[in-house]
Amino acid sequence: MAGSKYAYVRHFELPDPLLPATFIVCRLDGHSFHRFSDEHAFAKPNDERALKLMDRAAQSLMTEYKDIVLGFGESDEFSFLLRKTTNLYNRRHAKILTTLTSFFTSCYVFHWPQYFPDTPLRYPPSFDGRIVLYPNEREVRDYFSWRQADTHINNLYNTVFWALVQQGAQTTTEAHATLRGTLSKAKHEILFSRFRINYNEIFPRFRKGSVIVWEQIPDAPHDIGNSQDMVSTQDPSGDNAVENSEPSNDKDATSSSQPKQKQKLQVKPRTTIEIMHCDIIGDEFWQTRPYLLSG
Repeated sequence: MAGSKYAYVRHFELPDPLLPATFIVCRLDGHSFHRFSDEHAFAKPNDERALKLMDRAAQSLMTEYKDIVLGFGESDEFSFLLRKTTNLYNRRHAKILTTLTSFFTSCYVFHWPQYFPDTPLRYPPSFDGRIVLYPNEREVRDYFSWRQADTHINNLYNTVFWALVQQGAQTTTEAHATLRGTLSKAKHEILFSRFRINYNEIFPRFRKGSVIVWEQIPDAPHDIGNSQDMVSTQDPSGDNAVENSEPSNDKDATSSSQPKQKQKLQVKPRTTIEIMHCDIIGDEFWQTRPYLLSG
């Protein structure tokens, strides 16, 4: 397209690249979801339908953008980890943030009828987003540990609060006053002594949040003719296994010649998205999935 005298305005569009060789974490958060949950009569303290809907939107996002290797969600929030080497949208900050936020929001609306078939949307939900860069694995792990610890803290408070309101006949003001300044141990005691609720037996989805991850499923080796997932690699000896094309003077050389070296076959691991409700603060989750932080 030919330029025009108005094209100079493009110079006001400043580049906004994200620092290379860093992990990208994009956190999406429901905007004014206290009002949204009230308007749509979400169950308290946790509405499993709403949490499953968040998981579905996150799963759809990760399916569309495979550079997202991990998602963690709680309540109306989801955090996504993009691999360190990603070049998605040339690592343009605004492009990545706006696209992921808008796609997640549209998926939330699109799948709403499946999880709330009897509750039509009263108005459009919205999500805000932010991007944070982390230089190494330790900060990434600490970030997700922080979010899961926050899940526990918030859910414990909300579980006790709504037990006091729904079963203890307190007003919301009275319930807040009862819990003001209490430590975790006291909250556990209130739940068990007054309502016979063992917090540790509550569904892990509520206590630990949702972990969505690309899990590797390695295939068993099979014939190259039947495989579309095979990748040939050189023999460890370093030989290229190229057949000698020079003719031999020995008539029997063809039959007695050494067979050409076979190329080793390496299976590309298949992957599938899994939704789990597990601990990600300890080492086991990360040690069994080193590929999440390998870049």
